[in-house]
Amino acid sequence: MINHGIERAPDERVNWKTSSGFLAAHAVVLLAFVTGVTPTAVVIFLVLYWGRMFFITAGYHRYFSHRSYKLGRVMQFVMAFGGASAAQKGPLWWASHHRNHHRYSDTDLDLHSPQKGFWWSHVGWILCDKHNDWNADDIRDFAKFPELRFLTRYDFIAPWTVAIASFLIGGWSGLVFGFFGSTVALWHCTFFVNSLAHVFGRRRYATTDTSRNSAIIAFLTLGEGWHNNHHYYQASARQGFFWWEFDVSYYVLRGLSFVGLVKDLKQPPARVKTAARIRDGSFDMGMFKAHWAKATVAVHNVRSHRSKDVDPALLEADPELATRRAHLEELIAANRAALAEHVQNALAHAEELGRLSRRQERQAGTID
Repeated sequence: MINHGIERAPDERVNWKTSSGFLAAHAVVLLAFVTGVTPTAVVIFLVLYWGRMFFITAGYHRYFSHRSYKLGRVMQFVMAFGGASAAQKGPLWWASHHRNHHRYSDTDLDLHSPQKGFWWSHVGWILCDKHNDWNADDIRDFAKFPELRFLTRYDFIAPWTVAIASFLIGGWSGLVFGFFGSTVALWHCTFFVNSLAHVFGRRRYATTDTSRNSAIIAFLTLGEGWHNNHHYYQASARQGFFWWEFDVSYYVLRGLSFVGLVKDLKQPPARVKTAARIRDGSFDMGMFKAHWAKATVAVHNVRSHRSKDVDPALLEADPELATRRAHLEELIAANRAALAEHVQNALAHAEELGRLSRRQERQAGTID
């Protein structure tokens, strides 16, 4: 029985052998009960969590994936090395996959589609072998830099450099709690953007996916929790569109721009922020598709009772019962097929309505 909108393929199963390192990192954190947690380890934890979160959100995400601002080559390498130290693979792998996520959001081609279930969107997609490789054609603008290719190929260098430094500064407690503890926390808070930010929070803008805004996730990820804003207008370096939507990553980038390290920070134009709002009646294609995907699953899971579920002797003793039963199974199958066709037609019409709505908004000059 399928439990979600999209069924997972056989090659999307967890490879427990290759995932052993990921699982072992979680177990290592428990050694903090043996090593203890020193004040130095706490400082290392906080510095590594918030510092590397910035490199992921501002570097891997807003720069390498979306090019929402410009960097010189030295700062570009710093952002790449800092992001790689978070043990989320190399910059080219991360950004190329993230670009495909936006290209196919919430469809069967989305590598961490929430329509395949919370577990899959949170961590399952990482633990299977399907997405181990990356396509240079998806990120040709950055794949031309040899240092970025090097960091992506040897993605273990940065995290182990930080791990060794943590041990030298804080001993075993610094390594176990400071490095491994912050790394595991960083993993899951980053993954919340792929999973929880598609099921928890509020939607301001009508998008073709199920992205939501959440202040809680924004706090944990330095501003990435304004996920619906981001999916609506991906070119912006600022994801908290309004003053009350705190976005620490953007604030730091803005500060770096004052000293010339960051240039051309993109922000959403005023006309974009006031367009396509659900409360104004814009067609919420993303949620429509999500609800109908669940309807498709419900139809798929409808099963007629088979004759084998009934005592054969009873059917042989009552031929009329067997005939009625066969007739009912035919009716169920016919109605199920008709309902499935209706669901598919509804989705097709919704897609066309969504395209027409977006075309109208572009013609009105509300969407770049």
